[in-house]
Amino acid sequence: MIGNSKSFKELLNSLQMAAATDASVLLLGESGTGKELLAHFLHRHSRRKSQPFVAINCAALPEGLIESALFGHRKGAFTGAIENHQGHIQQADGGTLFLDEVAEMSLPVQARLLRFLESGEFQPVGESAVQQADIRLVAATHADLAMRVKAGRFRADLYYRLNVLPFTVPPLRDRKGDIPLLLNGLTRQLAQQHGLEACCYSPSVLHRLEDYAWPGNIRELRNFCERMLVLHAGEEIQSHQLPAEFCATSHAPDPLQPQSFRLPQNGIRLDELEKDLLQQALLQSAGNQSKAARLLGLTRDAFLYRLKKYAISGSDFRKQAGVAI
Repeated sequence: MIGNSKSFKELLNSLQMAAATDASVLLLGESGTGKELLAHFLHRHSRRKSQPFVAINCAALPEGLIESALFGHRKGAFTGAIENHQGHIQQADGGTLFLDEVAEMSLPVQARLLRFLESGEFQPVGESAVQQADIRLVAATHADLAMRVKAGRFRADLYYRLNVLPFTVPPLRDRKGDIPLLLNGLTRQLAQQHGLEACCYSPSVLHRLEDYAWPGNIRELRNFCERMLVLHAGEEIQSHQLPAEFCATSHAPDPLQPQSFRLPQNGIRLDELEKDLLQQALLQSAGNQSKAARLLGLTRDAFLYRLKKYAISGSDFRKQAGVAI
């Protein structure tokens, strides 16, 4: 784990203390901040380190398959079940199960997961016999689970069961001092992987990269390192070699800094202003709700709550932009 910033060191220290127990851990934070790497770190420092570490991305599986992926299924349980399948829970028996994007689970699957967490028992799909597994659960999400509970999209009892030891992973923009370390460390790793001579970064480039907001966090930084390595192996990267989004950093306003707003002398209708901003964000993002939420500095859940509040339909904006629904 690369990083010397205070927030990151405190997080690692807390995870090491949590690793000594079997309590459920919930990793919160933006996409790309390295939550799965931290789950691996937790596993390596636990008493289960010699046992399996099994990861599943709940958002990457169709809703109809996640139950089978977690709990397994019996041959013939559904169309396409041509043989018995051992689910991830059984595969992780004795070790750690990492559920990434846990907020994307459907309510029925949430109910089955809760039952397993409380009893240690589960049934594969199509199987009548109850099975048991002993796992340590680490869950992660970039969503606001408390907001989803209020909206009825996430079970409150499962939320409290997962929220035993919650840890917030800091975004890269809050770890400015770690950027040079991460750049050099990731570049060396990638150079070894690709069999290339590592590139390095000039002081002016490092300054630009430290000023950049890194909306994609560690994932974006790694992709940047790989691009620079492939195109400029063995070179010292100069400012003119940076992609356009980095060259514009010093001239563009920082989207993460709050902008000053002057209240008109005759006042405003706050609800009308909020509704108008929601509509503008949807228009700019062609109806993409996640992108629109980012434009307004909101979580997706908070954004959806406001759309519902003002009865705004995102599909109308996709139609305006010519995007297929």
